[in-house]
Amino acid sequence: MLELFTRASSWLIPAIIVFIPLYAAFRKVPVYETFVEGAKDGFGTAINIIPHLVGMMVAISMFRASGAMDMMLGAVQPLFDWLHVPSEILPLGILRPLTGAGSLAFTADLIQTHGPDSMIGRIASTIQGSTDTTLYVLTVYFGAIGIRKSRYALKVGLFSDLVGFIAAIVICLYIFG
Repeated sequence: MLELFTRASSWLIPAIIVFIPLYAAFRKVPVYETFVEGAKDGFGTAINIIPHLVGMMVAISMFRASGAMDMMLGAVQPLFDWLHVPSEILPLGILRPLTGAGSLAFTADLIQTHGPDSMIGRIASTIQGSTDTTLYVLTVYFGAIGIRKSRYALKVGLFSDLVGFIAAIVICLYIFG
């Protein structure tokens, strides 16, 4: 089964990259011009969201520097030890909803330390693919279009991150454990 996934993944992404422009050309969509127009719109959006990004980065830095992350990890670690889940992935579960770059750097460090085929490396990689940077998404996209009331979106986003985190652990332990 693992070999099937490996073979499929090696062909799927290149096939998608080739299919999309070919399909657009077939539909008579000016591919290059459409891309350039989207890039122009994206530049303006990037300028508009800079204040929101700065605010989010300051909040994340304060969260980590205050020791709140270490306190949260200490509270949850006994449960993970009891469930025989590697405690090294706990910071990733907290970092992932906060920052994409920080969680990716942490995942890369885990993979470099434990190896890509280790249980920790597999769980960390699956968490990266199964969860999203919820606070980043809310900050950037909601800030870009001026949405101020994001209470329900925050709850749903963080809940889906929790479900993705738990599912990644359970599935990896089931398949690779």
